[in-house]
Amino acid sequence: MPQLVARTLDSRRNSVLLMCLTAAGLALTAPPAPGQTDPAPALPTTAKPLAFDAISIKPDSGGTHLTSQIVNGEAIISSQSMFRNTPDGINYANVTAKALIATAYNIKGDQISGGPDWVGSAGFDIQAKVTSFDPPDSHQLTKDQRSQMLQSLLADRFKLAIHYETKEAPVYELTIAKGGPKLHEAKPGDTYPNGPKGPDGISHAGMIMFNGPGQFTAQAVPTSNIADFLAPTLHQQVIDKTGLTGKYDFTLQFTPDNIPADSPNADGPTIFTAVQEQLGLKLESTKGPVKTLVIDHIDPPSDN
Repeated sequence: MPQLVARTLDSRRNSVLLMCLTAAGLALTAPPAPGQTDPAPALPTTAKPLAFDAISIKPDSGGTHLTSQIVNGEAIISSQSMFRNTPDGINYANVTAKALIATAYNIKGDQISGGPDWVGSAGFDIQAKVTSFDPPDSHQLTKDQRSQMLQSLLADRFKLAIHYETKEAPVYELTIAKGGPKLHEAKPGDTYPNGPKGPDGISHAGMIMFNGPGQFTAQAVPTSNIADFLAPTLHQQVIDKTGLTGKYDFTLQFTPDNIPADSPNADGPTIFTAVQEQLGLKLESTKGPVKTLVIDHIDPPSDN
């Protein structure tokens, strides 16, 4: 089944965000010593370059991916992006260059720095695929192949140049709180007929729905993905140290730091209290090596 991801691009308004997350989480290569800079990795040398051979990139029209929801009596309009992997390529809608870079290099968005403002705000509709396979009977791209092809697309059409920097920085570790986890382990094969639905109208396992400011519902996600979606709210990298290996359903409600004082939810728990009381987990502040992808150069994408 193709993977589907829908993300909100309007974090300022804390609008609806849907994410279909894979169980694998993110795996980064071991970072160099703090303060050391290492060049961007070169694509492996192969008989044929790992690149899509049919690509369409267009500015997003803006209206197709708008959704609305009533939150505390107020209509919230959100702009969503869609990431859909096909056996022979990708079909992305309203995706920023920053999100594309994060996907291509298997890194979190808050670990990307540099570049002009449009990198994180302008949305693009991107379709790309491989029209000929070698060998001919191979019709399913692997995750690594698709990532390398996205890197080629960024280098060719966006003229992207990057390097990595690693430095000691504050991070949070997600651990099990006293009393143990309060997560409900998902049942294999559960179709979630009443659960959050993606832009395709179908409810999927591995999905997290942002229902409004500080309101989350998740179904069948690993704790590594809990760490991933907490990171943007905390503005720091979150490392999963729970040791839990299952997939879990949960709800989480907390009061964001930027919520107005007269909001009905202004007196709710902080994210730290909510994670501990509602999930049975704990966020512990520490320091560790943080690998950052730095954009040296990027241009708006060239015409089709």
